[in-house]
Amino acid sequence: MKRKSIWLVLSLIVLLVVSGCGNKSTPTSSDPGASGDVKTVNIGYTGPLSGGGALFGKDVTEGLDLAVDEINAKGLLVNGEKYKINLIKLDDQYMPDKAATNARRLRTEFETPVIFVPHSGGAFALQQFNETDEFLIMAYTSEGKVAKTGNKLTVQMTTPYSLYPEVYSKKVMDKFGKKLALIPTSSQYGKDWSEAVIPAWEKLGGTIVANNPVDYNKEVDFNTYVSKALAANPDVLFVGGPSQPTAMVIKQARQLGFKGGFILMDQAKVEQMEGVIPLTDLEGAVCLTPVYLYDSPGAKPFVERFKAKYNGKVPAWESSKNYDNMMLLAKGIEKAGNVTDAAKILEGMRAVTPFNDPTITAHIPGIAEGGGSMTPGTGIMIENGQYGKQFSIPNPADTTKK
Repeated sequence: MKRKSIWLVLSLIVLLVVSGCGNKSTPTSSDPGASGDVKTVNIGYTGPLSGGGALFGKDVTEGLDLAVDEINAKGLLVNGEKYKINLIKLDDQYMPDKAATNARRLRTEFETPVIFVPHSGGAFALQQFNETDEFLIMAYTSEGKVAKTGNKLTVQMTTPYSLYPEVYSKKVMDKFGKKLALIPTSSQYGKDWSEAVIPAWEKLGGTIVANNPVDYNKEVDFNTYVSKALAANPDVLFVGGPSQPTAMVIKQARQLGFKGGFILMDQAKVEQMEGVIPLTDLEGAVCLTPVYLYDSPGAKPFVERFKAKYNGKVPAWESSKNYDNMMLLAKGIEKAGNVTDAAKILEGMRAVTPFNDPTITAHIPGIAEGGGSMTPGTGIMIENGQYGKQFSIPNPADTTKK
């Protein structure tokens, strides 16, 4: 009996030791990392990883992951101590309420001083409490209202879409005519873009002949909506939503005999659409310049590194903008000498701008008032079956040139 009791006690001790080893907490900014010498700062992400927005979320997180890999390969040097970034990703299925729940969890459970969110609904939801909870929002959205809420801990990572409607409208109107039909996605973002396009088009002397929104995430056959729009005999179609369904809208318009031009909402990326329809179907489309054609020293090297990591996949702006801004964040953390204080990290980010690191795809002049983007807009038109000359659109928020 004594021998059995001794073995029982020993067995319990072993189980307790093993159990203790298996329940170590995730390293935070104040804990040494697995290597012993390298500490860890947790950075959060809430965005779509499943559902209708999963492909969009994948593009975003691939850019973030590539940046984190490259940052961690060198290490962050903060006040003489070496850190690595641990990117914690939670799925919100593109829903603002889930984004808010995720953000609270990221802040309380993982102590993230910074949270990336790639949709305006999520950004607005997080702005309700991020100043109180003391975390910085890195918002990937071209909705300019995000930077006009007065929130002091927000960075808008991409150019506001308000720069595009008038410039895009003039280019396509001059070539095809003044009658515009709208077939946008029925999301809030689609409504906002439509509200910007319509007055821009009319200001240039054009007329709106049809407006038929459609849910790009639910519909598969767009024939009814396209036919209704074409019945109004438009010269130009305004279309846009996620890239793949946008391509199908254009394909069906061509199949129904439409010969005019297109204004593409910035959510739709032409380089992704090329995998669904031929470039000839996109004739006369004015849209964002593809990343791989963007005129900057860092664009082509970024594309090659991205393709090497992701089996030849060509990156879109979702990937490159999130990569660029994760790089800016890393430099800001080093400049601030702080991995916990969101306000100081933002000060550090401002201090390292203008940011034109050779690894990034697009120069970041600075961070405007309210956290707005100073980056200029970009566009290109598809003419004669090929990409035309890209053009830049000045951003009035860029105070560095005034």
